[in-house]
Amino acid sequence: MQSSTKAFPMRRRRLVQLAAATPFATPWGLLAPARAAAAAGRVRPGDPDWPSDAQWQRFGERLGGDALVKVQSPFTPCLEAPAGPACTQFFKAVRNPYFLGDEIGLTQTLGWVGAWTSSPSVHAVAARSTADVAAAIDFARDHRLRLVVKGGGHSYQGTSSAPDSLLVWTRRMNQVLLHDAFVGKGCEGRAAPVRAVSVGAGAVWAHVYDAVTTRGGGYVQGGGCMTVGVAGLVQSGGFGSFSKAYGLASGSLLEAEVVTADGQVRIANACSEPELFWGLKGGGGGSLGVVTRLTLKVHALPESFGAVNLTIKASSAPAFRRLVGLVVDFYAAALHNPHWGEQIRLRPDNTLRVAMVFQGLSRAEAQAVWKPFLDAVDAAPEAFETEYSPLRIVSTSARDFWSPTLFKRMFGFISTDDRPGAPDGNVFWPGDQRQAGQVLHGYQSAWLPAALLQPERRSALCDALFAASRHWGVSLHVNKGLAGAPAEALAAARDTAMNPAVLDAFALAIGGADGPPAFPGVAGHEPDAAMAQRQAAAIGRAFDELRRLVPQPGSYLSESNYFEPDWQRSFWGGNYPRLLAAKERYDPDGLFFVHHGVGSERWSADGFTRKA
Repeated sequence: MQSSTKAFPMRRRRLVQLAAATPFATPWGLLAPARAAAAAGRVRPGDPDWPSDAQWQRFGERLGGDALVKVQSPFTPCLEAPAGPACTQFFKAVRNPYFLGDEIGLTQTLGWVGAWTSSPSVHAVAARSTADVAAAIDFARDHRLRLVVKGGGHSYQGTSSAPDSLLVWTRRMNQVLLHDAFVGKGCEGRAAPVRAVSVGAGAVWAHVYDAVTTRGGGYVQGGGCMTVGVAGLVQSGGFGSFSKAYGLASGSLLEAEVVTADGQVRIANACSEPELFWGLKGGGGGSLGVVTRLTLKVHALPESFGAVNLTIKASSAPAFRRLVGLVVDFYAAALHNPHWGEQIRLRPDNTLRVAMVFQGLSRAEAQAVWKPFLDAVDAAPEAFETEYSPLRIVSTSARDFWSPTLFKRMFGFISTDDRPGAPDGNVFWPGDQRQAGQVLHGYQSAWLPAALLQPERRSALCDALFAASRHWGVSLHVNKGLAGAPAEALAAARDTAMNPAVLDAFALAIGGADGPPAFPGVAGHEPDAAMAQRQAAAIGRAFDELRRLVPQPGSYLSESNYFEPDWQRSFWGGNYPRLLAAKERYDPDGLFFVHHGVGSERWSADGFTRKA
């Protein structure tokens, strides 16, 4: 197959013509009055400048079809009848991540106690094309509307949701197209053709893996959670289970189609709009423009992927501290390399939980790697009790890793969308189901530098991890630190907007707490604010222990504390001034606003009022 974009036929010139022809568009060079108005802030329903019903109608007619949607809150039946059958069915349905993704008024996380609650926009553009996105941006800019962008809807920070806003919903833009030999626009003669995949902004990773791996026999670096949106993950930097081998998802980005605040459709790659391209690689979704298509490098697929799952319970706190030392020593000696990813979890009940994956090894080779550690644990039965399972070290054909085979469904290794008539490709890992409809109580993360694994510092690291686990569970996501990755993956990550701390980190430490699906005002389904406060405080104490060891750690913006005080440094380190310069260039009036996004410090917390 030759490089092609036939699944995305609308070209830039035509899009610009369409935008210019619409009665809602204003030429970017004549926006001095609009800029003056923007300085006064944005409008809400009921304000004199809010668009009239006639203006909304003309906008909908311009879009055509059913693209413009007046959004109704999905929680209305529950607010009216909390004990009714419709509400009961709704709270059952929100445990399905595909149900949440297909509902225009919902997000995957329903809120964060004390921070935000999932609230639908007033109107939404259910975009079918880049032209629809450009028209929505023009309308929002000209009418000073709060604009929100949602693809997969996986945002712990609530950035896919805002009341009194216009939503650009890209769910329908979910095409996936493989290229045998892709060269970015303007890069002809400057870059070698590579195998690649072009993905619409509304696609989720399960469908991309199905096209690229299961059917295409290649590998694309994406997210570990299969229902996460492609565009949001790449723009946040993006980690997957095998990032220790293949790097950041943003490091594999070859090209993006993006609509900027002036309504222009731009192609961003290393040869065209390079600063915008760099900013999209880890600068955060929804800050520099609306991405409508991404093209990612396709890597060679290993022969097999595998997993290690085991649980070890220590008999006492001193025995657990010894176990922490054993697993950290083992990780430093045998697992700190591109073969291994995912999590080592340390729990307050003196339990060690290993949920890891591997690539580039056979099952026998993986068993040989783990034998010294398991032998050491088995040699101390008075201190450690291991839950044995015949499936604790498994492997499968890499091509079948994401496919919903009968075996995986029978043994609960993979879950499927349970709605009648749902596509076979709507699959997700069972462990991710708890996130569907969750209400967060607290969350913190911190990159731990690989220097802590050196023999002279390892004891201090183990002491800090043990001390943290006395307050709350801590998970070491070793695939979310790139120390030990191949040089090529590190070089690609270095050329992104991500905090450079990721390059030297052996893991991202995460502590989080959540409650079941809930919504304020729905009797019997309200968030537990008291519990949330207690759990958030415990997470804070746990991470205070880690910060004694690493005083100013970087944090991954997509998996971080909503209340992060020094978020510019934490998320981007020394890259923030460059990102802010890109924001000034492509969105000087701040049309795009998200919580703790680039330039958001210039606006009120809700994004409606510009600060003096």
